[in-house]
Amino acid sequence: MVEIAARRLPLKFQIGARTLATITRQLVRVPFSLDAVLAATAPILPRLPDDADGYLVTSLPEPMLAGLDDHGLLAFVRQRYRRYHADLSAGEAAWLAGLSGSARSGIKRKARKLAVANGGALDIRRYHEAAAFAEFHPLARAVSATTYQEKLLGSGLPDDAASVRYLESLAAQDGLRAWLLFFAGVPVAYLCCTADGESLCYTYVGHDPAHSELSPGAVLQVEAMRELFAEGRFVRFDFTEGEGQHKRQFSTGGTACVDVLLLRRTPGNRATVAALRTFDATVTAAKRVAAHPALTRLAKKIRR
Repeated sequence: MVEIAARRLPLKFQIGARTLATITRQLVRVPFSLDAVLAATAPILPRLPDDADGYLVTSLPEPMLAGLDDHGLLAFVRQRYRRYHADLSAGEAAWLAGLSGSARSGIKRKARKLAVANGGALDIRRYHEAAAFAEFHPLARAVSATTYQEKLLGSGLPDDAASVRYLESLAAQDGLRAWLLFFAGVPVAYLCCTADGESLCYTYVGHDPAHSELSPGAVLQVEAMRELFAEGRFVRFDFTEGEGQHKRQFSTGGTACVDVLLLRRTPGNRATVAALRTFDATVTAAKRVAAHPALTRLAKKIRR
């Protein structure tokens, strides 16, 4: 069996987008691609290196959880979500027809509002080739620095040399699609997608919150998908791990998935799992209480 190096990965104590604390562990990450999710392919875990604490299996189709070979390790489900995707092979007309009426009208309204504010037209520019990516990256980095994805989640567009070289190499192999949306000549939203087989992944995304009222991120997403439908290069658009209202809105399908943490049975790892389980249970209970109708009505009265 192939041995893959472990990396120090943070296990987050997180409420929404805000991380309160982290514990790091040496983990071998085993991510499921969208192709593997849709095929429900059984995971084959690589040999665990001696210096590793365990595995982090992401996007495991939930029906496969019961049959997962935990190798005698501590198993803990950290997250449940739907892995959303859009079928690009069906065409733009079919995609639009599958959206709700309110979603279709919202798409038109947002695009029109942004175009009017920008002098009558949308200004969206594509940077798919390697030479164009060199122009795209510093402009998109300026936008990324303003976003919650970078400030709260640590998932902004990377600027380290190794990551930039990797993205440039993808662009040189026709494996990258990148766009910027400009407002008044200044970039305010970016989308940088990477290829994974026949799927294009929603890898790096963000918009300047100073322009949120114009919905630049949503407008850019729709226009990018329209280009992908017309291009016909990719079969699916993969919204990747985690949920979000925009993912649900723009997808054509989704698969129930889980992220599973598998740790060696050491005292420190047992304490880590106990702490994570207690924290996650507390957050879940607090969300249920906050969603109670009586508290919802009270919150509305307070806001008035």
